[in-house]
Amino acid sequence: MASQGHCLTFQGCNFFRQRIVLSTLSGRPVRITQIRGKDENPGIRDFEASFIRLMDKITNGTKIEINQTGTLLYYQPGLLYGGTLEHDCNVQRSIGYYLESLLCLAPFMKNPLKITLHGVTNDQVDPSVDTLKATAIPLLKKFGIDGEHFELKVVRRGMPPGGGGEVLFSCPVRKVLRPVHLTDPGKIKRIRGVAYSVRVSPQIGNRIVEAARSVLNHFLPDIYIYTDHLKGANSGKSPGFGLSLVAETTEGYFLSAELASKPQGEGSTVLPEDLGKNCAKLLLEEIYRGGCVDSVNQSLVLLLMTLGQQDVSKVLLGPLSPYTIEFLRHLRSFFQIMFKMESKTFEECKGSEKVLLTGVGVGFSNLSKTIK
Repeated sequence: MASQGHCLTFQGCNFFRQRIVLSTLSGRPVRITQIRGKDENPGIRDFEASFIRLMDKITNGTKIEINQTGTLLYYQPGLLYGGTLEHDCNVQRSIGYYLESLLCLAPFMKNPLKITLHGVTNDQVDPSVDTLKATAIPLLKKFGIDGEHFELKVVRRGMPPGGGGEVLFSCPVRKVLRPVHLTDPGKIKRIRGVAYSVRVSPQIGNRIVEAARSVLNHFLPDIYIYTDHLKGANSGKSPGFGLSLVAETTEGYFLSAELASKPQGEGSTVLPEDLGKNCAKLLLEEIYRGGCVDSVNQSLVLLLMTLGQQDVSKVLLGPLSPYTIEFLRHLRSFFQIMFKMESKTFEECKGSEKVLLTGVGVGFSNLSKTIK
């Protein structure tokens, strides 16, 4: 266990998960102060408290201290233990909020993780389970994280505000990751997607598919979007619908885009046709941004490169998101690692300007030996 002398101090509620996840992997305690200190309702929110409880469940020996107002958090990480678990995610954020962090942590646990998460499966804020299944899982496999019990499955869907969804995630232990060279994105060869609807007319899914195809058929013939209409016990507690699209390249990389309807009782109703067309346009924008990894998984690939073997890894990304830029700063704070960044212009690669990041992994197995 890292001693309190190695503690890192941060201010504010931004990048809360980043700091907790990297603290857990590096073994360095963190102190986060002034969490919404000037807000009318200061302190950590319910969904952040639920995230902390989840971290406590998957670790052993973690020390967590929160002051009375919730504006100060001290987190001293324990051992990543894993096992078979169950967690009720707060409905203020979707299961994707919690799942993104589990994807970062699961390969490095002592025991294989098998966890059932309850809550909202699709919303307008966080990556949906469908998108993470189609993009993050293949990305993890490129680093050698694979096996018979590696799956992400939607058992029941749940839309905000009621939730009621259920997701099963299981991941094998792989503490030694292989280096990767993801530098040639290739060309888009096919588009797949899922139009889901719960507690609404089954026709809504078909309307979404037709609208999305009306945009995408101008560019590519190989498009298949299936409809997933759930009713009864599998449909959660609130009505809603949405679309998740994934474009696959000739080199086996995946770029994603998604949209979901507004929660029941919030704002004006979104037409299925508008949602389908807008989601298709978002996918085209993501394809223009390009790279070997989409915007959602930029931070995940950089973390896996950091924790990989002490060998050179490279990845070509589209324009870095603000979240990814801050993630790079945090990697430097927790692991003392920096990436070499080279800009690739339009002449060198199609679409927008790209960034080639090169780095040498610190090796998680080596890192775990230094954590006392």
